[in-house]
Amino acid sequence: MSNIANAFKNGKAFIPFITCGDPDLETTMKIVHEMQDNGADLIELGIPFSDPTAEGPVIQEASLRALNAGTTTDKIFDMVIKLRSEGITVPMVFMTYANVVYSYGSERFISKCKEIGIDGLILPDIPYEEKEEFWDICVKYDIDLVSLIAPTSEDRIAMIAKEAKGFIYVVSSLGVTGTRSTITTDIGALTSKIREVTDVPCAIGFGISGPEQAAKMSAHADGVIVGSAIVKIVAQYGKDAPSHVGEFVKSVKGAIS
Repeated sequence: MSNIANAFKNGKAFIPFITCGDPDLETTMKIVHEMQDNGADLIELGIPFSDPTAEGPVIQEASLRALNAGTTTDKIFDMVIKLRSEGITVPMVFMTYANVVYSYGSERFISKCKEIGIDGLILPDIPYEEKEEFWDICVKYDIDLVSLIAPTSEDRIAMIAKEAKGFIYVVSSLGVTGTRSTITTDIGALTSKIREVTDVPCAIGFGISGPEQAAKMSAHADGVIVGSAIVKIVAQYGKDAPSHVGEFVKSVKGAIS
């Protein structure tokens, strides 16, 4: 059983996302500690990329700030090593794009993930049909390559879900990431189709803006993912963001527990 499974052992899992290096890696480390201390069950670490096609303006701007601050993949690897040495025990996964992994060298990148204590990898620009190059290396190093299922997946849902590892990232809405005032997708029907073929946990992301929405979405899934709402807090408070992020994480975890 992968370490990711531990995130779903104790009720509904809360999975916050943060862009590494926004505004700097020191602040990112403080935010990760606040997330763990306030109930995060798994943490998504975004590796900034110059063309993040799945992201809305909030996370795009965070990626740009991080890159302008000199954030690199190697520096993020070093940060994860420090976090693990400082007592961060929750599962952590990287969310990034295929080009980041390709340019680093796929096997070199994924083997490094295993070495430093990363549990999974999310690559939103890799469709199911093109995942083999990454999949085989992830299996070799016991890194869960997280599958995404969207409202448009339809007849591909069973096919994707059958092979899923770690957890399934259920995309709540069409389009890019970003908070939404309402989510109109029939999430219950989507997760029911997934559960017909697998018991791998489902976590819903894209568009969840706060505790109330998280509570509604968690009724249909094993966990919820929040990214843009947290990245907005970081954009607002900069180096003073960690405590504010901690308060937000605590409020969402409380709402879904």
